[in-house]
Amino acid sequence: MSEPRILASDRPLEGELVGILAGWGRYPVVVAEEIRRRGGRTAILAIRDHADAALEPLADVHGHVGVAEIGAAVDFFRHAGARRATMAGKIHKSKIFARGAWTRHLPDWTGLATFWPHFVSRCRDNRDDSLLGAIAATFDAAGVTICPATDFAPDLLAGDGVIAGPTPTHQQLADVVFGWRLAKELGRLDIGQTVVVKNRAPLALEAIEGTDECIRRAGRLCPTGGMTVVKVAKPQQDLRFDMPTIGVGTLESLAAAGAVVLAIEAGQTILIDEPEVAAAASRLGLSVVSCHDAGGVPLVEGLTAAA
Repeated sequence: MSEPRILASDRPLEGELVGILAGWGRYPVVVAEEIRRRGGRTAILAIRDHADAALEPLADVHGHVGVAEIGAAVDFFRHAGARRATMAGKIHKSKIFARGAWTRHLPDWTGLATFWPHFVSRCRDNRDDSLLGAIAATFDAAGVTICPATDFAPDLLAGDGVIAGPTPTHQQLADVVFGWRLAKELGRLDIGQTVVVKNRAPLALEAIEGTDECIRRAGRLCPTGGMTVVKVAKPQQDLRFDMPTIGVGTLESLAAAGAVVLAIEAGQTILIDEPEVAAAASRLGLSVVSCHDAGGVPLVEGLTAAA
């Protein structure tokens, strides 16, 4: 069995000011809480139209920025004194492509310099890893190192085994294995991280719409329910950003769509509010399993299948 990568020690942060470039969801909130619990301080830069208002009381320094204002973001962290920062939370690409989006997310000069080569060069693309990697390189060049959020909140990584709910049946485990292979290939192409399957048939593959909408689409296509959702890390996963993340909201989307099993990758998935996730799974009648990856397939042998 492969072991999860050790991303950080649990040493105290000893008053260090850590930057958080905060997108949508509870993930940035939980990261900020963990930094403060470990004795650190936070400089939180909230991305406009995305970040939760609950972040502001957790910030020693707080600000707002458009999604493409890279120069403003670099200046915010440098002036605050944060030499390490992390990206946490989702960016809704559908909002970026909406009509009039650039009036609220107009790039500054540094943003233009960062992104322009990707839009004019035939040799570059606009996939998540490409764009986020360009942003991280711009931060690093300015003296602000982008780190994995798990360097500051290592306890958020999912362990292995049955996380919540009943153990999946043999048929459901077969769907986990089938869906896992598809999800790893989807991730290798840097398209998405989530697939929904039933009886070893793919129902929905995640792209720009995100995990929750992918699950909802599968529910519309398969109103009889009984689906399995698989969400994994990319084979070439950059631990600094875009790590798969699940929470109570994910389970609510599963239940509303009629899905019954969620499979995630151990040591490579952020699990937000684990006690609440377990309680929600029990309330909604869902199984949540976490498996290590072994060359593109999940290690499910340790899971005792129900009859």
